[in-house]
Amino acid sequence: MDQGTRGELISRLAEAIRSVTVAHPLRVAIDGPPASGKTTLADELAVVLRAQDRDVIRATIDDFLLPRAQRYRRGQYSAEGCYFDAHDHAALCRVLLDPLGPGGDRRFRHAVYDRDADAPTSPPATSAPADAVLLFDGVFLLRPELIDRWDLRVFVSVPFETTVDRARDRSTALAGSTADTAAVERTWRGRYIPSQQLYFATARPTEHADIVVYNDQLQRPSWEVRPHLSIRGI
Repeated sequence: MDQGTRGELISRLAEAIRSVTVAHPLRVAIDGPPASGKTTLADELAVVLRAQDRDVIRATIDDFLLPRAQRYRRGQYSAEGCYFDAHDHAALCRVLLDPLGPGGDRRFRHAVYDRDADAPTSPPATSAPADAVLLFDGVFLLRPELIDRWDLRVFVSVPFETTVDRARDRSTALAGSTADTAAVERTWRGRYIPSQQLYFATARPTEHADIVVYNDQLQRPSWEVRPHLSIRGI
């Protein structure tokens, strides 16, 4: 276990990415519970890699959601619905992960769904250089359907109670009041946290992660490089 500044963590992740050698774009999963800080971490890492002249593709699981009616068909607070019905994993593999993987043509699309419109979207396909890096953040990325599609697996770990606090604070900051905090807390405790508990029980994501980032102290994170990372050549 190592601990350091935020910058030291990002440098360590960039070093891990540089150490992976594949014959296609490098596909990096940045997994973790909602409000764990995985999107921010991916964005910070993208800045550093681009400064090192690496071509970076940023994408997120939120652009591979299924339609709202399907996501909530088991109910607004269903953990099973959140885990099993929320995301279009087949489309994610078809338009992004497989084209960037072994034998792929590197022609990819970074999204299939517009959340605001609750409608499909089809941005133009883009061609990735062979040495590009995909930084993909989201929940449930190390599940069985996706686990073999990643070349580097990062899990951002935060206590569930901390994610509730962060979600509540974020809602207050966006709304300018505390009016919606009860709704946020109900969603977290009724849907998101139980779905993460289901994920941990069935998929054991931290056991499959190459690097686990303990992100409860944002400016003083800790991280652990798992033994199987060195087996994979890092």
